[in-house]
Amino acid sequence: MGSFSIWHWLIVLVIILLVFGTKKLRNIGSDLGGAVKGFKEGMKDGDKPADAAQTPPQVSGSGQTIEGEVKEKTKS
Repeated sequence: MGSFSIWHWLIVLVIILLVFGTKKLRNIGSDLGGAVKGFKEGMKDGDKPADAAQTPPQVSGSGQTIEGEVKEKTKS
């Protein structure tokens, strides 16, 4: 009485398919899979040292400063 038989679960599955439809269930499954994949990638990124993640980008160029004067302020 405490556990359901396979027939109970099959009936529940058929009712769910009738209510939601296969396309919506497929979309929910792919969204859930994408969320799990993103979570796993986030966990892998969390294992990397903080120094490697926060290094400033290297600026290429001659290192010259350009001086100038602003004549008019424009609204954009």
